[in-house]
Amino acid sequence: MTDNQPSTSPLIVAFVGDLMFTTKIDAVARHLGYRIEWVERADDIGEVDADAPQETPGEMLHGREGLLFRKITEWQPALLVFDLTNREIPWEKWVPMLKASPATRRFPILCFGPHVDTKVIQRARSLGADAVMARSRFSADMPALFEQYARVPDEAALLESCQDPLSPLALEGIELFNRGEYYRCHDKLEEAWKIDQSAGRVLYQGILQVGIAYYQIERGNYRGSVKMLLRLRQWLDPLPPVCRGVNVEALRADVERVYEALVALGPEQIEDFDRSLFQPVILVN
Repeated sequence: MTDNQPSTSPLIVAFVGDLMFTTKIDAVARHLGYRIEWVERADDIGEVDADAPQETPGEMLHGREGLLFRKITEWQPALLVFDLTNREIPWEKWVPMLKASPATRRFPILCFGPHVDTKVIQRARSLGADAVMARSRFSADMPALFEQYARVPDEAALLESCQDPLSPLALEGIELFNRGEYYRCHDKLEEAWKIDQSAGRVLYQGILQVGIAYYQIERGNYRGSVKMLLRLRQWLDPLPPVCRGVNVEALRADVERVYEALVALGPEQIEDFDRSLFQPVILVN
């Protein structure tokens, strides 16, 4: 269930099943300009493929946790909120999984539970939640807590920085990328990223991560390439359609086509991947 805030508004994903309490959370979030995605039960994440292979803990690609992982990377939320009394959500499994993954660990997790159950509060903290508190405090201080813990990109700074030209190192890296030298382009783009301390540096990080993903596909590393394609969304998604002369919108579309084609093939058929889907980075005036 989602609200009707503009799709560009920052998103809060709330794992809350208390219908009376969701009304208050929804009102506060709307007032502050956030959208809400409600996940009241584990089944809300999606239907699980019973024939999919089972996996060991970590960045999971299959099962319920695999669905959750893909959803969160797709949503790119500003904040995750867990109600520790919601027995329909396996938070003791989900919180550490999300915090262990490079694709999702940057998303802040805020948990609330009954103040009398100190063991549950301490357990959530030990599993990596960024903030854990009694429900009474969460209810009373909700606006301030959302403002304190939500991770919202500085769009103004990003737009301003995207007006700058590409650095010479970045241009070299993109040239290597466009020649299909995905391994070699990494060093140039990483050096450009390290030197640049502005908001627009995420562009370089995004392109180099695309290069890594494509390189992993060429090597036949299905798991590594899928995980990388999911991770890189955190850098590409916040960018405007064009940044520093790079057609980011086209790059995002290319990456999505690669991801869909790769998942459709599966690990057993990765050698059949159509490499013509690897399109160059488009530079515009």
